[in-house]
Amino acid sequence: MSALVHDSLLLAGRTFGHWRAQPVPFLVTLLFPVLVVLMMGGLFGGAIAGSAGDYIPFVVPGVLALTMLFGLETTMMAITTDARRGVTDRFRSLPMHSGAVLAGRCLADLAASVAGLAAMTLAGFALGWRWSGGAGDVLAAYGLLLLLRFGLLWLGIWAGLKAPGPEAVAAVQILVWPVGFLSTVFLDPATMPAWLGAVAEWNPLSATADAVRTLFGNPGVAGGSWAADHGQELSVMWPILMVAVFAPLSAAAYRRLNR
Repeated sequence: MSALVHDSLLLAGRTFGHWRAQPVPFLVTLLFPVLVVLMMGGLFGGAIAGSAGDYIPFVVPGVLALTMLFGLETTMMAITTDARRGVTDRFRSLPMHSGAVLAGRCLADLAASVAGLAAMTLAGFALGWRWSGGAGDVLAAYGLLLLLRFGLLWLGIWAGLKAPGPEAVAAVQILVWPVGFLSTVFLDPATMPAWLGAVAEWNPLSATADAVRTLFGNPGVAGGSWAADHGQELSVMWPILMVAVFAPLSAAAYRRLNR
């Protein structure tokens, strides 16, 4: 375990070094959710909720959840590029823990997610967003957001290991937006057709968005369905399920990697 932790931290440091050497892509990924909340809150808030001020308390927690999905293609690209260029093969030939390559990437991207949440929180404060929950509830909300990111990262790592090349990541970049919009991040599912609202309510992003709205003390969705009424339970169950499925699959794909 100590070897795994030590080697994972070293490889996470390698990713930090890449970000220092090329800060612009990292900053774009960091600040893009801020642009999204400015567009949705400022441009469409009045049309959706009557005024931007009424919409901000609803949309900011939703975009915090959506932020955990953004950048997943970056994880895939890094994993796929390392495999294509032979970097992964070099790592496998070194005397290091076999799980450190994947765990190191996961740690680095979790750290980037913390920075992204901080940027989004400051942007929300600037727009007038506030929470009314206690300190424990607020910490639990951020914990649920990072738990969702942890589950999604293992999905991205597995997809990166299975992708035939970096060009396949473009498909994931296209899918991010349908997954994000088909949720309760921006809208109450009660405003959607019944079948579409049901799909949106079972989206893992919706579960986390609904749970953090409750913990922050912000307005949430109308509810009524099982998924809408059990958002906090689902916000824990979905990420745990993703880790349980995709972490072993990622480890198996890494062991079989031969490019």
